[in-house]
Amino acid sequence: YCDACGWEDASLEDVDACPHCGAEVRQDEDVLDTWFSSQLWTFATQGWPDDPSLMQGHHPTKVLVTARDIIALWVARMIMSSLYFTDEIPFEDVFIYATILAKDGSRMSKSKGNGVDPMQLIETYGADAMRFNLLTLVTGTQDVRFDAEKLEDGTFESPRTEAARGFVTKIWNASRFVQMNLEGFTPGAPEIRTSADAWMFSHLAKLVRSVTSGIEEYRFGDVAHDLYEFFWNEFCDWYIELSRVSLKGAPDERLAAQRNLVFVLDNALRLLHPAMPFVTEAIWEKMPHAGDAPALIVAQWPEASDFAQWIDEDAERSVSLLCAVVGAVRSTRARYKLSPKADVPVTVKASEQDVRALIAQSELITSLARVTELSISADASRPAESSAVVGGGCEVYCGLSGLIDFDAERARLEKDAAVCAKDVAKFEKKLSNPGFLAKAAPEIIEKDRARLAELKAKAELIEAQIADLP
Repeated sequence: YCDACGWEDASLEDVDACPHCGAEVRQDEDVLDTWFSSQLWTFATQGWPDDPSLMQGHHPTKVLVTARDIIALWVARMIMSSLYFTDEIPFEDVFIYATILAKDGSRMSKSKGNGVDPMQLIETYGADAMRFNLLTLVTGTQDVRFDAEKLEDGTFESPRTEAARGFVTKIWNASRFVQMNLEGFTPGAPEIRTSADAWMFSHLAKLVRSVTSGIEEYRFGDVAHDLYEFFWNEFCDWYIELSRVSLKGAPDERLAAQRNLVFVLDNALRLLHPAMPFVTEAIWEKMPHAGDAPALIVAQWPEASDFAQWIDEDAERSVSLLCAVVGAVRSTRARYKLSPKADVPVTVKASEQDVRALIAQSELITSLARVTELSISADASRPAESSAVVGGGCEVYCGLSGLIDFDAERARLEKDAAVCAKDVAKFEKKLSNPGFLAKAAPEIIEKDRARLAELKAKAELIEAQIADLP
């Protein structure tokens, strides 16, 4: 700082004389070096040195979350300073997060113009969707590519964040279903009455365990995956549907179903809250709960030890078989574009143990799969003119006689296979051309490779459908 002319420069270069007037310069006594002041942060903000008693309960902290490029500049200095001045480490863990790169794998930069404005994405898709999408990308310290792309109007488009918004919508709609079916509800303890209840509670117990350990171990990508799998594929797609029968049953059966739905949804919201704080808090306000907290953010976290009693491997296996059979019938209907009202006879071949489990649930299977003729045995053979789907350790045969024209179907599939093979050959030739690879933009090459993989997967599916025809 120059007292003569007022010149000042915050750069790290030392100078003896003012470059403007030549007068002697001095360093401002009230300014600490940036990294030196930062390394005092953990204890200097907690009353040290004047009242170090304020540090009790606040120092050391649990974790420091930071980027890897300042491990030496800041993290190591914080540890050394804290040990020197307080004889304590400043934090127990250091979590080094991944760098979010642009779609093409380059670093986001203002000069390159490839940066993504998160506020615009939040405005388009919502904060919860943006947050959840980022969590799904976390895989240790590996850098990740963010798929957002800037459009001509200046806004951003992100298919992954769009998918995350779909998940938010799914949570909202499932919660509305539960709320709309609470007429006559009175609070009470959950109760296992069906195999579906035992299956759902067992999965919930495992989810509590996996999400808790995942957060404690900073495996946020795994946490996001487990939450998605449970809520969308298990709670929404199956348990809600399986509960519809009980909701239409006798009063005591309906009340038990209501309490179980509330119990599962309540705990699922608690586990989802760190990942999606806004939608879960909004739903919580409308849910009937025990009033153990004024808001979800301060509600008690589910303890894995309290849920261990619900784990039931037999129930999980039993209902998984049911889902596999029903899913096989539904996929067959969709594949051949059969009407939901079409009478499709179903034969299931499974092990002796699985046969007993399936027979016990045959009424549910016929209801959910909409079949009027169901045969289950360990020595079943594939009926004539039927499709075959293998899943869940069993074989599901759906009779198609009189429902489709097999010759016409085979001709259609072979035509589709020929078109697909032609497209695959075109993209393979293009992507094997050195000239194209040298001149094309990276994003174009990546897009073509993704399209080729999609075409190959489609070709395999068509070939499987042809092979499946009688």
